Amino acid sequence: MNRRAFIAALGGVAAWPLVVDAQQPDRVRRLGALMPWPATDPIAQASMLAFAQSLEHIGSVEGKNIAIEWRFAANDPILFKTYTAELVNLSPNAILASTPPALEALRQQTRTIPIVFVLVPDPVGQGLVRSLARPGGNITGFGVVDAPIMGKWLQLLKEVAPKVTRVGIIFNPDTAPYSPLFTREIEAAASSFGTTVRLFRVHDDAVIEEAIAAQAREPRGGLICLPDSFSVTHAGAIVAAATRHGLPLIGLPPLVRAGGLMSYFFRPHRRACASGLLHRPHSARGESSRPSGSAADEILTDHQPQDRQSARPHRSAEHLRPGRRGY
Repeated sequence: MNRRAFIAALGGVAAWPLVVDAQQPDRVRRLGALMPWPATDPIAQASMLAFAQSLEHIGSVEGKNIAIEWRFAANDPILFKTYTAELVNLSPNAILASTPPALEALRQQTRTIPIVFVLVPDPVGQGLVRSLARPGGNITGFGVVDAPIMGKWLQLLKEVAPKVTRVGIIFNPDTAPYSPLFTREIEAAASSFGTTVRLFRVHDDAVIEEAIAAQAREPRGGLICLPDSFSVTHAGAIVAAATRHGLPLIGLPPLVRAGGLMSYFFRPHRRACASGLLHRPHSARGESSRPSGSAADEILTDHQPQDRQSARPHRSAEHLRPGRRGY
């Protein structure tokens, strides 16, 4: 997803299960991390660096008093299952799960090891947590966006490309298991904007080309690419096909950087994220701007993840390529 957003969330989350042990400096904690990217991906490399830097802020140094077991599944369903089993068998103090496929694989393997998720859209709507205030079970973390934002994406696409009356939705159902929630929101809003909707399920570059070519066979077409890790790793193929066939596209910020038309997504605030996660709130009630602060202090002491608030971003930003209005 958005590289800066991912690094901001990951850097802050590093502190959740580890800050609690400042009173036990000689104890080595083990943390697992299941990522959706290939190990050589720039986001994967940057995430490891951000994680290490955030840990150092709370006195945890890898190789000294903290051990991190990284696993990179490269969006391969088999690798998600394989690496999940490996991490669970290591019995770490907590596991970081990035994106829904990683979280779902871990949920199926353990109900006891604390799991902290990042980059998971609409965790309540997907039934992954009972609520943001009280997630339940052994899971807590950071949501990304909720399904209703998809209506906004359709609205923005129509504002920038008012001639569009046919919208194709591109997504990989394996990496976006929440897609029914998101596509229903778009379909519900479509009549209000005078558009029809067609779903395209894609799994590789060849199918991406076929889907976008099919959408372009009739005039007044546009594209919405659902937010997930697949759309980031395949951003080049998606944008190239959309450009080749002259279709306006809205999706995640990496698609804009690859040449897509526009994006509307949350704006990370790394400093607020990190500082909020590293300090216990003084208020008795959870503050929405720092809901994870008490989780950082308590998740590995006497409190459990089900008692810690999950969080969602509160600010969004629109990204539009210059000179691309008026399709």
